[in-house]
Amino acid sequence: MTAKISCPVHSRLYVEGRVVEEDFGYDALAGHLRDHPDSVGWLDLLEPSAEDLAAVTAEYGLHPLAIEDALAARERPKLDRYPDHLFVNVYAVYFDHDGGSGSLGAHKVEISAFVTERVLITVHKNEGDVGKLVERWDADAELAAVGGVNFLLYGLFDVVVDSQYAAARQLDEAMDEVEDSMLGEGGAPRTVRMRGFALRRSLAQLRRAVAPMQDVVAEVNRPDSDLADDRLRPYYRDVEDHAERALESIEHSLVRITELLDADLNEQSNILNDITRKLAAWAAIIAVPTALTGYFGQNLPYPGFGKPWGFVLSTTLIVVMATGLYFYLKKRGWL
Repeated sequence: MTAKISCPVHSRLYVEGRVVEEDFGYDALAGHLRDHPDSVGWLDLLEPSAEDLAAVTAEYGLHPLAIEDALAARERPKLDRYPDHLFVNVYAVYFDHDGGSGSLGAHKVEISAFVTERVLITVHKNEGDVGKLVERWDADAELAAVGGVNFLLYGLFDVVVDSQYAAARQLDEAMDEVEDSMLGEGGAPRTVRMRGFALRRSLAQLRRAVAPMQDVVAEVNRPDSDLADDRLRPYYRDVEDHAERALESIEHSLVRITELLDADLNEQSNILNDITRKLAAWAAIIAVPTALTGYFGQNLPYPGFGKPWGFVLSTTLIVVMATGLYFYLKKRGWL
């Protein structure tokens, strides 16, 4: 008797690419596979417990190390081969951008998958959009009829890589707003600068999810592999190409935002130098009357000492020398 599991389940049974059963319980899957010898199944588990995966292991002979990786959070994207199945760990990515509040970030959905001969078992370690995966499989019934479980794996890769590429494009578009503000005269406001740092952090997080994907897909599609037949190889190559384009877009965006932040830092330095230069210029202007009044304020006779024209002379010297120094500094661009 098949053991029961407690976590939420999505399920499908395919016969020649057509869905013949859907949304049935985990305990019914084994029976459906026996009743339809040519069928393949998909089982999705949302945040399963160790006991849930132990029940699946007993039924389908999954490797303990693969189970350990499926239970662990934040595993790196990878593909591991075991005697009776494959283990895959990938990240679907969704970009959150609220222009009103200014919040942004890449939300990653970690998905582990066990690829057996007749069943694709996916484990969502956090809430994700399963509907997009189902839509992708339903969009190509003809290929599903000849692809079996490998077609289901291809559909999973395609949805994941498309989500990563879409997130990379959205981050690049969000960067346009930041760029317009940062390149304005006087440097960017602090809020815009913080958005730039948030973008760079999101890009770095996204890169960790995307960078290994090309190798993961290539591992399935390599010439000596029996995972993808000649009908599926072009489709896997297309996913591999999309993974490469997503990584290139992220790398370009990282260089771009880094250059923008560096340019903004240089602009701030220029502004600080300009302010320092102006302060020094005004200090020089103020030093002239200070020096003159200090000189004429000595308790020593000087030309015009104690006479009205002496006051006029000292005032005239102050005004003439300070004004001359002002126009000189203005001509030099210090003011």
